[in-house]
Amino acid sequence: MNKKYQLLNDLARKGQTFSFEDAAKTSSLPIQSLKVILSRMEKAGFIERIEKGKYLIIPLGARKGEYTVNEYIIGSLLIQPAVIAYWSALNYHGFTEQMPGTVFIQTTSRKKEQNPEIFGIKYRIVRVVSKKFFGVENAWIDDVTVKITDPEKTVVDCLDKPQYCGGIAEAAKALDKDLDTDKLKRYALDIGNSAVIKRLGYLCDKLGTPIDIKPLHLSRNYPLLDPSMHGTGRLNRKWKLIENIDETIIGGLE
Repeated sequence: MNKKYQLLNDLARKGQTFSFEDAAKTSSLPIQSLKVILSRMEKAGFIERIEKGKYLIIPLGARKGEYTVNEYIIGSLLIQPAVIAYWSALNYHGFTEQMPGTVFIQTTSRKKEQNPEIFGIKYRIVRVVSKKFFGVENAWIDDVTVKITDPEKTVVDCLDKPQYCGGIAEAAKALDKDLDTDKLKRYALDIGNSAVIKRLGYLCDKLGTPIDIKPLHLSRNYPLLDPSMHGTGRLNRKWKLIENIDETIIGGLE
């Protein structure tokens, strides 16, 4: 069999996407020869480049430029480690009816391009410190395993960075769902941001969600309830927050 087709068959057995390193491990070809073959495969419409060194295999009968795979699969290939998070995870878990126009990827690694657009889909790569990188589960999407934050970590991440979930009101919707409140509290403490505890306690108060969080010994600073919004509002002395969102924005929380 032609080396090009043999390589394509071998790679296709492993999944819909592959990296240059995957191709190098699969093939015994010299690096330069491999680059030439991949270039020819791309020109022939057998594969399509996602970004430098990362490719999508185009099925037989499909046309280049008209075929793609699930955006979470693509997103998981952009950087390692990669976890679907924030607004994208809220949507996956059914916590919001909003369809984000961007796929949010959480990682501990650096990437020069943090806002790539691939096959018409926008991605936002959010780098966090290693202590915030936990609470991950596997999800099967189109027969591919993709890592995604679990329900409780999704909420805590959104309380940590509301600007990546459409605002605090979107995060609050999840607190009406069937969550493990003990895990939610533990995650909120583990993430190491006192504002998360304050926002969680405040929202649970508003929603009547029972959770073992008491407003004792909280830090004296007053962070914004929603840092994605303007910075003015009344002081909530119980939870030491600036309530910078009004009732129309927070919906039915009151």
